[in-house]
Amino acid sequence: MNTRFAVAVHILTLLEANAGKPATSEWIAGSVDTNPALIRRQLVQLAKAGLTRSQMGPGGGALLARPADRITLADVYRAVTAEDDILPIHPSPNPRCPIGRNIQTLLEERIGAAERALEAELGRTTIADLTETISRRAG
Repeated sequence: MNTRFAVAVHILTLLEANAGKPATSEWIAGSVDTNPALIRRQLVQLAKAGLTRSQMGPGGGALLARPADRITLADVYRAVTAEDDILPIHPSPNPRCPIGRNIQTLLEERIGAAERALEAELGRTTIADLTETISRRAG
């Protein structure tokens, strides 16, 4: 487990709140309180997933690639989470042991079910939802 998901959601929510104005990695990093290089790496991942795009030139920066009400937290999760990020499974249990021979398959089934439930829940919330809630809370 790591913070890539939370940072990616922060970035996308910030871009939505920026109302279509391009945001530099330095500016985003100031809000996230991290290094701009980490933000640039994350923006590359988000762009590959079709969630952000870059505007080049003076005044350029990152923008949402599609409307915030069409970006769910599940989209973000899939964009930044590697297959083995959730709960890694021991790769080589002893095949001569009845537990070792069966534990991987059983764990993969249970972890798969948990991940599907997580994605379903995350799919219920969009970046627009978060931005709207933050705006209300900020007054």
